[in-house]
Amino acid sequence: MLTLFDYLPSQNAWKIRLLLNHLGRPYRSVMLSIFEGEGKSDSFRRISPTGTVPAIQLEDGRVLSESNAILAFLAEETPYLPADPFDRAKVQQWLHFEQERIESVIGSLRYWTMTGKLARRSPDVIEGKRKAALKALDILERELSTRAFIAGDEYTIADMALFAYGSRAEEGGLSLQSYPHVRAWIARVEAQPGFLATMHPYSIDPHSANELP
Repeated sequence: MLTLFDYLPSQNAWKIRLLLNHLGRPYRSVMLSIFEGEGKSDSFRRISPTGTVPAIQLEDGRVLSESNAILAFLAEETPYLPADPFDRAKVQQWLHFEQERIESVIGSLRYWTMTGKLARRSPDVIEGKRKAALKALDILERELSTRAFIAGDEYTIADMALFAYGSRAEEGGLSLQSYPHVRAWIARVEAQPGFLATMHPYSIDPHSANELP
């Protein structure tokens, strides 16, 4: 059985749970207490070189980390990753966009806000993240005004990846009121069969107020 190395409040890990739920694929969970340093252990670093979740271990012992790489692997030969080379490249385009322009800014603002760390961060850094986040949301708003899903007419892993943090922007202090096409897309993703509505706040982890080791 597939093993998922997980931390419940992580939306990067939620992406993998979402796809596995869509696929109806069984898996075993191994939870890591990342704020207590479990991700930095030598044994876990052999699974995930950066010490971050999510990561997976296949039945044959092979391991893979980085959420979007895992999505692409698990989605092979499923409706969530196109067979056509160009269409696949479009999915990859938006997966790269998600990591550079969404997870790194909206994800950071959300994490700092929900764990009480925002006051510990430089105002200049926070303002830079906010400007970058709003620019990314502007791009999504423009793109989603022309089609139902981000990579085309069909729901793919690109939507799953972008939804993970993009849909949670307000938890990072970013209003989505000015983004009607983004909000309509969020509703379309939530309406997909097998959508995983359960998400977990950092407050379930008493150690999350600490800085990551």
